Amino acid sequence: MKISEKGIEFIKHFEGLRLQSYRCLGNVWTIGWGTTEINGVEVKEGVTISLENAEQLLKENLKKFEDLVNRRILIHLTQNQFDALVSHAYNTGGSDTLFDLINSGASKKEIREWFENTYITANGKVLNGLIARRKKEAILFLSNA
Repeated sequence: MKISEKGIEFIKHFEGLRLQSYRCLGNVWTIGWGTTEINGVEVKEGVTISLENAEQLLKENLKKFEDLVNRRILIHLTQNQFDALVSHAYNTGGSDTLFDLINSGASKKEIREWFENTYITANGKVLNGLIARRKKEAILFLSNA
C-alpha cells in the first residue's frame, strides 16, 4: 500500500513546515516536514532548504515508513488504517508493540488506548501536541472510511 493524499496532509498538519533547521521538542535537529536526516546524514544547525527540497525529503521519508508498515503488518488494512500507521511511524520510527497488537487482532479499545497513551512524551515530558496527534491517529485508524 501507499499513503493517500489525505494521509500526507495529516502528517503535514502535525509536523509543520520549517525551511531552516531547528531543534524539535525531542531535542533533535529537524527541517522541512519533520525530516531528521538528509541523504543518511543527521540534520545539523544552520541548514536551509527550499520548499521543493522539503517536499522531496518528505516523499523519501514516506517511502521508508510505507515500506516498514507494509513489511510489519500481516493483516489487511484499510487506507485510513495504513495512513494512521505511516503517520505514527513517521513520527516515532515505528513500534513493534503496536504492530504486534494489530497483527494479533487486538480489540479496537486496546488499540485506541495504546495510541492514546504511548509515545506522548519528549525528554520525559508529556506534550499536548503529541497527545492530540495520537488521538487523531487513533480516530483515523479506527474510522471506517
